[in-house]
Formats: sequence, C-alpha cells, structure tokens
Amino acid sequence: MTEAEKLEFEIMEKAQQLAALRREEGDVEVTDYAFQTLAGETSLSDLFAGRERLLMIHNMGQGCRYCTLWADGINGVLSHLEDAMAVALVSKDPPEIQRHMALDRGWKFQMASHGGGAYMAEQCAMGEHSNNPGATVYERKESKIVRRGRTMFGPGDLYSPVWHFLSLAGLGVSDWTPQFHYWRRPEKLDDGGENIRD
Repeated sequence: MTEAEKLEFEIMEKAQQLAALRREEGDVEVTDYAFQTLAGETSLSDLFAGRERLLMIHNMGQGCRYCTLWADGINGVLSHLEDAMAVALVSKDPPEIQRHMALDRGWKFQMASHGGGAYMAEQCAMGEHSNNPGATVYERKESKIVRRGRTMFGPGDLYSPVWHFLSLAGLGVSDWTPQFHYWRRPEKLDDGGENIRD
C-alpha cells in the first residue's frame, strides 16, 4: 500500500470521527427567518415542507462559479437527500435570477432568497466571510427550530468529488477553475457562426 493510499484510509476514518462529533454537538435555536420566492414571502419553517429536518444549501449566487459547481453536484444526488429530509438552496439573488440559474443548470432544488439580510449575516457567516458557501441542517423541536450542524464549502472539501478526481490526475486547486459552461467556439462553424453567444 502506498503512502497516499494509507493517508486516504486515514481521511475516511477521520470523516467517521467527524460524523460522530457532529452527532454530539448541541442544538442552537434559530429565528424563523423570512425569505422571498417566486410565489411570494415564505419562512424557514415553511421550507421544511412538513419534514422534521431541512438541509439548507448556502449558495453565494450567480456571481460564483464555485458555488455553481457545488450546487450542480448536490443536484445530482438530490432525490437521495430528499428521501431523508427537505432540501432548499438559498442565495442573496432575487427569485427571478434564481429561477434563471435553476433553468440553465437543470437544478430541481426548492429555492428561496435571503436577499443578503439577517439570515446571511447570522447563518452564512463563518470566520472572516460574511456570505460563506456551505450547508446547514435545521431540525424542528416542538415549536422551535434548531441548527443541528453546519459546514462550509471550499476547494478540496468533502462535499464536491471534483477536487478528489482532479487530485488523482495530479491537478491541484490552483490548476483548474470551474466555469459556468464549457463549450468552446470551434475555429470554423459550418453554419456561418452569426449570432453565437459564447
């Protein structure tokens, strides 16, 4: 077994330890925040959609290619996650822009906008970042909503397999940047090439 393989097994064991620590963490009561959707105002409690738990994906919005990468990946396993809990994606973008992004990416998330207000300041801020991408799990406990756990997203984290496959190829975080689209204009277009949007 190589040193890299040994370390990989260690990382998997550490991930199990991390899961155990998270189960032991105490609850943090939170406000029933207000959000905007295409259908109008909604609340954090409404986003539970009758479920006991809610996974909230914190997305920085249309200006972040990295956040789009994470949302694309989570969208691929959405049906599995929704079997266990409600899932919603929130960002500061207005609902119309969120809808445009969702249609462009094929996202199936329940979506809501915090508009950059209190929710972002109190739930998305981590460390020095006021709008950190990541995820939080909320739980209903009687008449309260509590935060069970939260994490941040970043290159090389546990939540996007892209980084780990790039690592297998010997590529580091500084060698590749996600893009919104990967189509590249050929040198010659047989249809003449007028009105192409890159």
